[in-house]
Amino acid sequence: METVTLTIKSQPVLFLEADNITPDVFAGKSAADIASLHAYEGRDQITLGKYFDVAGKAGATAADTKIVVKGDVSRVKYIGMKMSAGEILVEKSADMYVGGWMQGGKLTVKGNVDAFAGLGMQNGELIIEGNAGNYLGAAYRGDWRGMQAGVIRVKGNAGSDIGTFMNGGTIIVEGNVDVHVGTHAEGGKIIVKGNGKSKIGGQMVEGEIYVFGTIDVMMPGYKYIEDVDLEVDGVKGKFALYHGDLGERHPKRKGQIVYGKLYQKI
Repeated sequence: METVTLTIKSQPVLFLEADNITPDVFAGKSAADIASLHAYEGRDQITLGKYFDVAGKAGATAADTKIVVKGDVSRVKYIGMKMSAGEILVEKSADMYVGGWMQGGKLTVKGNVDAFAGLGMQNGELIIEGNAGNYLGAAYRGDWRGMQAGVIRVKGNAGSDIGTFMNGGTIIVEGNVDVHVGTHAEGGKIIVKGNGKSKIGGQMVEGEIYVFGTIDVMMPGYKYIEDVDLEVDGVKGKFALYHGDLGERHPKRKGQIVYGKLYQKI
């Protein structure tokens, strides 16, 4: 695997939209080719070379290409957007839309990310070693297609509205989450190893949510069913199982109503 290293030279005055920072776009290109790729600072089209020193070269394909981003890119958006293969390592924090509509490969951020990380994610692995902002693994505003597949793991805390309109895949938050978890979900799995606030599973039709810690306010549309012994993300324990959201219309399979499942560790 060939490696391209991007080192930020200075911080943009306006936030930088750099959706070209993907193995798919870099594949087959030299450092000079990559530096000449366009990005946007506000309404102005610029090149990546204005803000990044570029070293190394890409592999022949996305799968053969690794990108290492050095320095604080917390003012750079869309890193890894729609990437289908290969690897990206961001050594510090990044801005919004990291891994948006990601289709494959592996993307790791050592610091924090802002809102909409893993937006509409279709496959791949997104690892955030710090905290994540709002709308993690959610749908784009006005769309109903949230995360479809893949894995998102946040080692810190996450904000509100994670997994909105989620249809598949897995989101794991090792810390705490804010309000609105799995809203409108129709599939997938969300694991919260810390505490939740309120509106967990609101309008959820199908899927699974696991909360290891406390839930400040349980949604009234959830009904306690039973206690079950489970192993979730390597942790064994007893969980209280709730079905919901009972205020929604739920499909039937083999004559049985399908509910969303909310598990809280006892």
